[in-house]
Amino acid sequence: MTFSELIMFAVKLLAGTGVFLVGVHLLTVNIEQLATGKIKDLFSKTADKRLVNVGVGVASTALIQSSGVTTLLIVGFVNVGIMNLYQATAMIMGANIGTTITAQIASLSAFPITTYIQLLVFVGIMMSMVCKKDGNKKAGMITAGLGLIFIGLSLMSDSMKDNRAVIQGVFETVTNPVLLFLIGIFLTALVQSSSAITSVIIAMSVAGLTIGTGGNEVLFIILGTNIGSCVTALMSSASAGANAKRASLIHFMFNTFGSVIFFVILICVPQFMEITFAKWFSSPATQIAMFHTFFNVVCTVVFLPFCNVFVKISEVLIKEKKTVSVTNLDERMLTSPSIAITQIEKEMLLLSDTAMAAFRTAYQSFDKADTSLIVSAQKQIVAAGEIYSRVISYLVQLSAQSNLADEQRIADLHNNLGDIMRIAEIADNFTKYTKKTVEHKLEFSDSVKAELREMVGSIERLYKLTSELISDKNSNLLVDIDFEENKIDNYRKRLINDHIRRLNEGKCKPESSGVFINLVSNIERLGDHLTYIAYTVK
Repeated sequence: MTFSELIMFAVKLLAGTGVFLVGVHLLTVNIEQLATGKIKDLFSKTADKRLVNVGVGVASTALIQSSGVTTLLIVGFVNVGIMNLYQATAMIMGANIGTTITAQIASLSAFPITTYIQLLVFVGIMMSMVCKKDGNKKAGMITAGLGLIFIGLSLMSDSMKDNRAVIQGVFETVTNPVLLFLIGIFLTALVQSSSAITSVIIAMSVAGLTIGTGGNEVLFIILGTNIGSCVTALMSSASAGANAKRASLIHFMFNTFGSVIFFVILICVPQFMEITFAKWFSSPATQIAMFHTFFNVVCTVVFLPFCNVFVKISEVLIKEKKTVSVTNLDERMLTSPSIAITQIEKEMLLLSDTAMAAFRTAYQSFDKADTSLIVSAQKQIVAAGEIYSRVISYLVQLSAQSNLADEQRIADLHNNLGDIMRIAEIADNFTKYTKKTVEHKLEFSDSVKAELREMVGSIERLYKLTSELISDKNSNLLVDIDFEENKIDNYRKRLINDHIRRLNEGKCKPESSGVFINLVSNIERLGDHLTYIAYTVK
């Protein structure tokens, strides 16, 4: 092979690989946009049954055409607590089976019909240009992507056919199983797609090229690709919570254990390919694709009863770290606004709990005239502000990806978060009233403090009802919410009227008047904000 021939071979091979990857990308991205919302809903609602979860993993990956995307979704769901590790383990096993569909599609390139399948590029592009609806445009891009996959495979195969003798001479020398295994791991980790590497190998077989002696050697690369495919999930979970890391580790363990076991089998049975798939299927491309499917199905059947073991090992190796950081917000959920909104609502509860904790501490500092509690209250107020900032940042990202149907709920969430932060501000106000009370030696009677406690008690009941409404979306709770809110309004009117009466009768000092009225008014405002939240969430 001359230098110019080598350059032309490299150009054709890389061009074919590029076209193939573009086709896979178009297929994956557009199907994901059309279907992942439903898939994610299915993920979140699926029963805690292993076979069901395996089926969900198979179906979703077969649909999306990417085990990487499916695994990332699973890791994301585990990270935010929608899915437990036991469900995730079974789904990951199913995803490995589903990803073999790409190899099965690629194996069709060995048959003459694929020439006509390439016309799908034209059909798909025309659909995306002519159709008005977004869904139809995406369907067109999916169609075009499928056609590009076969064009890419054809280009790769043709480039190899043109230089078959030289290439075959090189690949015939590669017979070391360990080296072939490592090549599969490295190439897949580099490309981050086991389907892409498997499809390139299938293209080689269509061109009449064999690796080593044409026996088990090619299978060692296929085994390596399964381990290399874990890289995407491992990288994605690096900055996630402990459970997300565990899910990625389980994926790695499952693929590694299966690959190593089959590696040993292939070493012990050198005629494995000859007595099985080469005997059953005439096309080498079909043989490779069927082994890929067989391997993942067998591994799932063997390891499925041991899901609990995988989970226990992951929990031993990866310990839960105590942290106050936000864990419900995961950027992987941004592509599905309905799911992301649910996660934001969970963070709303965390934020509201933190703000209310600050209010309780601040109120206690006033009730006991204890300025030492102000420091604790201020720390809780700062913590609320940090959570608020992170949730708002996530909400802004969601706004950029949402559709018209979600805009109103996103706007409501902005308002809800603002109302919750008003609670933290009221807590801050209470710390100032405490300081003023202590510094000026203002005194409030036991009866007045008792009335304030009753009013705060209504606030606590109102908060409990509002939290339940956020969690359960039970609009029947609005009756009780209105009742408590009215009680709080009546408390304010009565307390201020009583205070004015006592002031006129000379039973209280004028210096305390401003503090008392502000206290009562702030408590009433807190009730208003909780009610606003409830009516927005319903």
